[in-house]
Amino acid sequence: MWSWSKLSAKQWEDAWSERIAGNPNAVITEVKGGKTIRITVYCDSEDDARILLDHFGGSVREIKTQDWVASQAQAKRPPLRIRDRLVITDRTDERDLAKLRSEYPRRALLSIPPEMAFGTGDHATTSTCLRFLCDFAKTHGNAPWTITDIGCGTGVLALAAVKLGASHALSFDFDPAAVEVSLKNRDRNGIPAAAIDIFQADIFEWEPAPGAQADLVVANLFSTILQRAFPRIRQAMKQNGTLIISGILSTQWEETLAAAEQHGFRALDIIRKGKWTTSRLQLR
Repeated sequence: MWSWSKLSAKQWEDAWSERIAGNPNAVITEVKGGKTIRITVYCDSEDDARILLDHFGGSVREIKTQDWVASQAQAKRPPLRIRDRLVITDRTDERDLAKLRSEYPRRALLSIPPEMAFGTGDHATTSTCLRFLCDFAKTHGNAPWTITDIGCGTGVLALAAVKLGASHALSFDFDPAAVEVSLKNRDRNGIPAAAIDIFQADIFEWEPAPGAQADLVVANLFSTILQRAFPRIRQAMKQNGTLIISGILSTQWEETLAAAEQHGFRALDIIRKGKWTTSRLQLR
């Protein structure tokens, strides 16, 4: 057993909490003094730990005795059920997946194991996006629709969209580690490469190809980034398209909404879970 760990300023705790939500191999602890946190991810191999080291810095060490967090890593977590349309599990064994298919024959199934510093979709921001996504897919029935996922993380939103009937998905992230994990999850779930484009890009430099505007755009980003990104997000959408935004602290919702309205969006639904806000908007 190996571990990767990194110290970070307390102000970034929310960012790390969102990234590792649902990952039983990861834990955040507050360092004495209250101004610093330590993020630790337990890994099965030194190679896995060193991948994190290459991406995020920090340190790697071998665990000689079993840690209580590591012992929890093997515990089976219940599947995440979204509406009556989707089941997301951290299981990868085909016997477990077959059992879930049998238990939920009418739902699409996604296998998203905790990997590197990424969670499985449990965080309030991601799970609420998934609920909005299921609702969007239901209203479209068999009609074709497309999605662009900005800040893809594990790729769970775009992969779920394809499972729910999207004719094509486009998914990108600034973090190369997120792209790597998303590609693994695409292949793990048997989704053809032609159905979803996954790549690394900066939202402030990326431009959609002509005619590639999507019916649905999902942006699970921090509010400070969202507020600057609305002009580029608008370019990625069809007229009267739908936008789902999340990753917004509730204390920053009003200013984020004001920025969205300045660029032609209006909020249709607003959901608050804990300290996070997620919203469905429409482009006028």
